[in-house]
Amino acid sequence: MKQPKLILCLLAIFSITIAFGQAKKPTLMVVPSDAWCIQNGYSMTFENQGSTEKIADYKRAFQENPEVLQVISQINGMMADRGFPLKNMESVIKTISSNSAEDNLRQSKESGSDISESPIDEFKKAAKADIIIQLTWTVNKTGPKKSINFNLQGLDSYTDKQIATATGTGAPSFSAETPVLLSEAVLSHMDNFTSSLQSHFDDMFENGREIIVRIQKWDDWDGDLETEYGGGDELGFVIEDWLQKNTVKGRFNTTDMTENMALFEQVRIPLYNESGNAIDARRYVRDLSKFLSSAPYNIPNKLVMKGLGRATIILGGK
Repeated sequence: MKQPKLILCLLAIFSITIAFGQAKKPTLMVVPSDAWCIQNGYSMTFENQGSTEKIADYKRAFQENPEVLQVISQINGMMADRGFPLKNMESVIKTISSNSAEDNLRQSKESGSDISESPIDEFKKAAKADIIIQLTWTVNKTGPKKSINFNLQGLDSYTDKQIATATGTGAPSFSAETPVLLSEAVLSHMDNFTSSLQSHFDDMFENGREIIVRIQKWDDWDGDLETEYGGGDELGFVIEDWLQKNTVKGRFNTTDMTENMALFEQVRIPLYNESGNAIDARRYVRDLSKFLSSAPYNIPNKLVMKGLGRATIILGGK
């Protein structure tokens, strides 16, 4: 009897090992950090709702500094060796450049105003990566020797929350090649770093991805979130009930609720639908938009996105 039990145990272990080996991994993209770009003169400014912001100019950094491509390729290789799928940053930059010409010609049908979108939001939308890895590095010189300080930050592309970090200083070397210095410095930290990334993705896979949903109303709409529908439920409670049914494990927080607006944070949405296709915040909140515009509510509304993880539904019209 012992031998069949042993065989069953071995088969169970084998199955678990295969399942673990086939575990889905997050899609990553490695980028030079904003701090590195701004400190090295690769930045641009843009107007964001009346205030001026300075952000990284990735395109200039790639075009004018060959070291950027070399160090990012080095980290890409280390991530690929550990089985993590990677987005190519150069390809994303080319996609953005291609889209910019079209966007510059596109205007609002009603007001004639230009599209308002942060360059960072545009970049993340084009990247479609689960996690952005920001890389900062500094080369130190002591006589003929060089060493490198580095900082890796893994950021959830939807929430901008830091989910993994690795920082350190490599051993001094006579090597003049920054990518080699970086590889030597990062190598001992990489396994713990990727383990943190995978743990975060596993949590998203099981408990859903976090997004933020905001509900607002146009001034000229005669309804509000306290308007009662059908069985006497106020619209605010109707929306909460929809979220309860359509979030992973019913997880979300009602951060604020008034007659004119509602804010829902930590809204956990599934990563994939039943067909295995990825679900983003826009596709998810579009379902809520359609729900509100259909009977018995028949509320016209407009869906507005900000970045990958923030969606606003404005009630009362397009």
